[in-house]
Amino acid sequence: MSRLQIFDLSQPQQARFSSSDAAEIAAKLQQQGIRFEQWQAAAPISAGSSSEQVLSAYAADISRLKAEQGYQTVDVISLHPAHPDKDALRQKFLDEHIHSEDEVRFFVRGQGLFCLHLGEQVYQVLCQQNDLISVPANTPHWFDMGSAPDFTAIRLFNNPAGWVAHFTGTTLARQFPLLD
Repeated sequence: MSRLQIFDLSQPQQARFSSSDAAEIAAKLQQQGIRFEQWQAAAPISAGSSSEQVLSAYAADISRLKAEQGYQTVDVISLHPAHPDKDALRQKFLDEHIHSEDEVRFFVRGQGLFCLHLGEQVYQVLCQQNDLISVPANTPHWFDMGSAPDFTAIRLFNNPAGWVAHFTGTTLARQFPLLD
C-alpha cells in the first residue's frame, strides 16, 4: 500500500504526518508541486513481461504524460534481489541529489521509497505497484530500493541521455528511515 510520511528536519525518526490514502497522498504532494497518480494496465502483465509488453500495457497513460510534459524518451528498468550490483546501485541512489529535469517513475511492480527534501521537511513517498511519481527538476531527494530490490518501473525523460544526478554533498539522507 502506498504511503506518505512527512518529517520535520529536526525530528528525522518521528513522522508528523502519515497517510496511505492515495487521494490524500496526491493532494499533499500536489501542494508541493509533486505529481502522484495511479495507473492501471490495459493488458495483463507479469514479472516476466518484456519491456515492449509493459510499455504497451500503459501506452495511453505514457502518451498522455509525454504530451502534457514534453518527455522525449521512455524506458523500462527492472531490478531483482539476485542482481550482482544491487548493493552498489542502492548506495548510489541513497545520497541526496538533484536533476536538471523531472524524475518520473511509474511502478509496474514492486516498490521504492522516494525521499524529498522540501524546505524544512522531508516527504517520504513509498511508491508501489500502479504508482507514478514525478519529482520536479532541481528538487533535492534520494531513493531507496531496499536491501533486496525487486521492482519494474517505467521511466520518462526530457533528456535523451537519461538519468543524470548532481549530488548535493549533504549527509541529511542518512538521518531518516530507510525502506527496510
